[in-house]
Amino acid sequence: MGLSQGALFYLLTKLIIMSSFHGTTIKTTVSNLIRVIGEPDEEVNDGRDKTNFDWYNLTLGGHKVTIYDWKEYRRISEDEIIEWHIGGESELETIDAKLELQKLLSK
Repeated sequence: MGLSQGALFYLLTKLIIMSSFHGTTIKTTVSNLIRVIGEPDEEVNDGRDKTNFDWYNLTLGGHKVTIYDWKEYRRISEDEIIEWHIGGESELETIDAKLELQKLLSK
């Protein structure tokens, strides 16, 4: 599989992973996340559930992480800056994922 513009994250199709929130967040837009890691794995942008967008990814170190909005309970514009949660098996893994995302978003 060749690496695209979002080379620091490998996209996983419909991978179901268990992750926990360890306090790691990042502020950005839906459109920026799509630009760097691709389309969300789950999207129901109607505000009826606890999340509207979910991405399941692997970091370069092979750590499974989930990136998701949390309890916005409203439709989210693709160009609106909001706080995204980064879930994983440990705080260190979620911090690593945040650093990788920050590098991608700065390009």
